[in-house]
Amino acid sequence: MATKIRLARGGSKKRPHYSIVVADIRAPRDGRFIEKVGIYNPLLPKDSENRVILKEDRIKHWLDNGAKPTDRVLRFLDAAGMATRPTRNNPNKAKPGAKAQERLEEQRMKEEEAAAAAAEAAAEAAAPAEEASAE
Repeated sequence: MATKIRLARGGSKKRPHYSIVVADIRAPRDGRFIEKVGIYNPLLPKDSENRVILKEDRIKHWLDNGAKPTDRVLRFLDAAGMATRPTRNNPNKAKPGAKAQERLEEQRMKEEEAAAAAAEAAAEAAAPAEEASAE
């Protein structure tokens, strides 16, 4: 049976409270689970020791038996030193969209044209002054 270590939501509306559970991958998120192995309370401050509570021995048992943690649970396990989470890098995420890139390109072209026109005007203004000083 394929198992996952994942979050099961509890609590009332706008007051979430999560249980960290080991469940069959086919079971619903808040439904049937095999074992409860921790608690996550996102309403507590990040530096609170009660924000994430893990039963380390049971989690190690399930990891050894092939349970796969979800990304959020893997973050908790990485912070506790029980597993390593690979670093992610998506350099394309920070790039603007296609239309924004077109607008930036148009703006850059206008600035280059304005700079070229200003340089040309400055060159023309300097040329008659040089002719007058030569006479």
